[in-house]
Amino acid sequence: MGIHRLNHAVLFVSDLARSVAFYQDVLGFRPVPMTPDGFAGAAFLQAAGSTNDHDLGLFEMGAGAGPSPAGRQTVGLYHLAWEVDTLDELEATATRLAEAGALVGSSDHGTTKSLYGRDPDGLEFEIVWLIPKDLLDSSALAGRKRIGRLDLAAEKQRYGGQTRGGVGISVPA
Repeated sequence: MGIHRLNHAVLFVSDLARSVAFYQDVLGFRPVPMTPDGFAGAAFLQAAGSTNDHDLGLFEMGAGAGPSPAGRQTVGLYHLAWEVDTLDELEATATRLAEAGALVGSSDHGTTKSLYGRDPDGLEFEIVWLIPKDLLDSSALAGRKRIGRLDLAAEKQRYGGQTRGGVGISVPA
C-alpha cells in the first residue's frame, strides 16, 4: 500500500505567536496541545474538520530569520494546498484573506477553483474547491491544461454555493 494523503506539514516561522494567530484567525486552524514540555518554540495546529492528529507544525526561528529564497534563488517547496468543502467557504476564505492583506491571487484550473495566499512570513499556500466527480464534464477536464481567471459568482451559479466539493475524488462518495 502506498501513500494516500498528506498528514501534516511543518513550517519554520519568524514569530510563532503571529503565525499561530494568522492560521487561527484567517484559516480557522485550532491549536493542539502537544508541544513537548520545556519547548516553547513550536505550535501544532489542526484544521477544522480534520481527522489528522495535527495538520500544521510551526517552529519559531526568531526575528533574525530571513525570508525563504526558495523559488527565487534555491529549490524548495512552492506551496501547500488545503481543500474547502463548498464554494461559499472558498468565498468566505477569500474575504478573510483579503481583509488580512494575505490574498495574492486566484485561478480557475478547470477541475479546481483556487485562491492563493501568503502567511505573515511570505510562505505561499493555496485554498481549493474541487468539482465533485459526478459533476465533472469535458470543459472542466479540458480546463486542467490552462490557468483561467476565477469567477466565483459564476462558479457558484453553476455548481451552487453549498455543493460539497471533492466528493468521489478526495472525499469518498
